[in-house]
Amino acid sequence: MSYSETFIQAAGAWFLNSGIQADSGGVARFYRSDAGKYARVSTEITGYTVSTLLFVYERTQQTAYLDAALRAARFLTRKAWDADLGTFPFEHSSNGDAGPALAYFFDCGIIVRGLLGAWRISREAEFREAAIAGGRSMLADFRATNAIHPILALPEKRPVEYEPRWSASPGCYQLKSALAWRELFEATGDTAFLRAYESLVETALENEQGFLPGETNLERVMDRLHPYIYFLEGLTPLLDRSDCVEVFRNGLVRAGKFLAEIAPLFVRSDVYAQLLRARLYGESIAGIPLDVRAAEHEAGQVSSFQVASDDPRMAGGFWFGRKANQATPFVNPVSTAFCVQALALWHDRGNSSLEARRHSLI
Repeated sequence: MSYSETFIQAAGAWFLNSGIQADSGGVARFYRSDAGKYARVSTEITGYTVSTLLFVYERTQQTAYLDAALRAARFLTRKAWDADLGTFPFEHSSNGDAGPALAYFFDCGIIVRGLLGAWRISREAEFREAAIAGGRSMLADFRATNAIHPILALPEKRPVEYEPRWSASPGCYQLKSALAWRELFEATGDTAFLRAYESLVETALENEQGFLPGETNLERVMDRLHPYIYFLEGLTPLLDRSDCVEVFRNGLVRAGKFLAEIAPLFVRSDVYAQLLRARLYGESIAGIPLDVRAAEHEAGQVSSFQVASDDPRMAGGFWFGRKANQATPFVNPVSTAFCVQALALWHDRGNSSLEARRHSLI
């Protein structure tokens, strides 16, 4: 078994065997190793996991991954979707331990993309219909005149007052979630979805420069690199536009600079992985020259976050981050998803077999 197959199989086994996916099909936000506990099931993380398991299935052709992906997708359509409210609340509880009643624009887009992926591979109409309903609720509920409200309070769908932290304010990062609108247009031909995506593109291009650093605290700047690269990911359908290519190219440089400066203090595995993926997509789609030395370093760093353990709750997953060379105690589904995809794509490039397929970007 090659190195590429080894880390993919190990990460896939973590999703299947760790308990991170509940019997319901929903997926917990993380496993906390120091406390031996799972966080609550998250609809967003379940959406990410659908996309991840489909990616691993495509790489391995092992039906256990497809089965787990479709089980997660059915959780989203049959349990997570609130038909009365017409939205996906951000966390789900089966034991009464529920979080605040909120819906996030970003989460809904990730869920819609996961459901579209499940529909493309299974052709089950349930997934397409739920994705369309979710996309329409994003159009109707979150858009204001000059911004996208990031959070709504349920059940009234009242916009939550903005806060300084990035996830509680509008910003260029929301373009990653708006990829759902672009993909819904491709699936349905409904131009309302395309217009909404294109409108957010223009807004994001106007304000992306101010997103970084956005903080004076370096650890918080590291946290902002994660959503900033979401913005770059949201541009991938437009890397045939010279202005978008230039922004993308400059964004890679800016993100790489901040990452290198802050990493000795605090670093997130997903940021390494996202930046490596973005470099590879930029080279493959738009011919942006790859900084090979930086990419090699990022691939090595990503690999270092995979957990080697006899504990199945941790083995094969990826740590969220490191502070002063000490791993933080979170084995994280999104970190695992981004890291395994980044390493797989890096391996493909080394074999001259890279296919930077936009719909497959987790």
